[in-house]
Amino acid sequence: MPTDPTLPALPSPVPAPRMPRLLAAGLDGLSRKRERGLIRKAQAGSEQAIEELFRLYWPVAFRAASYITRDAAAAEDIAQESFLAAIRNLDRFDRTRPFGPWFKRLVANRAIDWTRARKLRGYELEEKAVDRGPHAAGGAIDGGRELPEDLTAALALLPLDQRTAVVLRYLLEYTPGEIAELLGVPRGTINSRLRRGLDALEGEVVRS
Repeated sequence: MPTDPTLPALPSPVPAPRMPRLLAAGLDGLSRKRERGLIRKAQAGSEQAIEELFRLYWPVAFRAASYITRDAAAAEDIAQESFLAAIRNLDRFDRTRPFGPWFKRLVANRAIDWTRARKLRGYELEEKAVDRGPHAAGGAIDGGRELPEDLTAALALLPLDQRTAVVLRYLLEYTPGEIAELLGVPRGTINSRLRRGLDALEGEVVRS
């Protein structure tokens, strides 16, 4: 039976589903009913609902931006700017659609734009762990777990192209086709980056 190219198989001793499941842990626990209720109240001007959305979605926004940019200060700015942009556009948001993917797309676009601009200015991104920042602790969606420390450290060691693909696929829940369109590269290139990134993560986690 042919393998699914959207979920690259991992070699033994780690079963194939384990790494993607670990990467996605705790990021999608908010019920659609609760989310729709918060969006409806926020659209009506409820500051309490806006604060609740911020508390729920800030951790994943900051983590995703920091994994892509490798810069804690930039990640904090990107997460905050993305949330403010989402709130400014809530009056045009269709609450029958899920808020999470729409918001995470804003975060991803800003993080990728920041990274590209920095590279164009001649700066080299540092491949080292980034502090989680003052607002990153706690408040994961419905008590969701943080990524395990060994996996966080391994993710920080990936080359930028692989790390970006893995973050977009498993933390922000883009499809490989959407990642290819966003980054302007062939889908086969994205599948290759995901496969190599997951293989590298597996190796680092097994050794730790």
